[in-house]
Amino acid sequence: SLSLHPCPPPLARSHSAHAHMHTLSHTCHTHLPSLISHLYVVGNQTYYGPGDEFVLDSTKPFTLVTQFITTDGTDSGDLAEIRRFYVQDGKTIENPTVTVGDNAYDSITDQFCAEQKSVFGDTDDFSAKGGLKAMGEVLDRGLVLVMSIWDDYDVNMLWLDSTYPTDADPSTPGVYRGTCSTDSGVPADVESENPNAYVTYSDIKVGPIGSTTSA
Repeated sequence: SLSLHPCPPPLARSHSAHAHMHTLSHTCHTHLPSLISHLYVVGNQTYYGPGDEFVLDSTKPFTLVTQFITTDGTDSGDLAEIRRFYVQDGKTIENPTVTVGDNAYDSITDQFCAEQKSVFGDTDDFSAKGGLKAMGEVLDRGLVLVMSIWDDYDVNMLWLDSTYPTDADPSTPGVYRGTCSTDSGVPADVESENPNAYVTYSDIKVGPIGSTTSA
């Protein structure tokens, strides 16, 4: 899941970047609605998961490459697209194509963002705050990479991998986000039942497109 929060300068008081495995997810803590690029919630439920029946096996190490592509291909251009692919067992695994509304997408663009918000019935605050161009301006101002393993005291992480809102019809677009039960994820349970939980982050690289992986 990649969650984007563009931050207009007057609100940009605190920035952080969350890494999940090798995913860079840039977030500005302004408590504004975000855009969430989540394969499960947009209908692809066989791409990522535990076991070789999934295209990307979450039980094995993998590298996730996130590319920030500008309108003119230069570092100074406006951000126009965020593209991702994975490398596992020496093989490149492209981000799958998903259908949202009437169109197919395999990357994050302003059109994808607007159509996802429309189909899900959400307020399109992402576009109102400037969309990807504003997100690129946040990156230009600089971010600090923060990596953590965490639980959620507000809504038990149900927004990520369960039915959310919990009282909504799972068949409604944007509601069914994963297989976890709606009573799971309670921080007290997570912490008591998994006291030795850990995650390993490694081989973190930043550089021009094509320079950070040999795959």
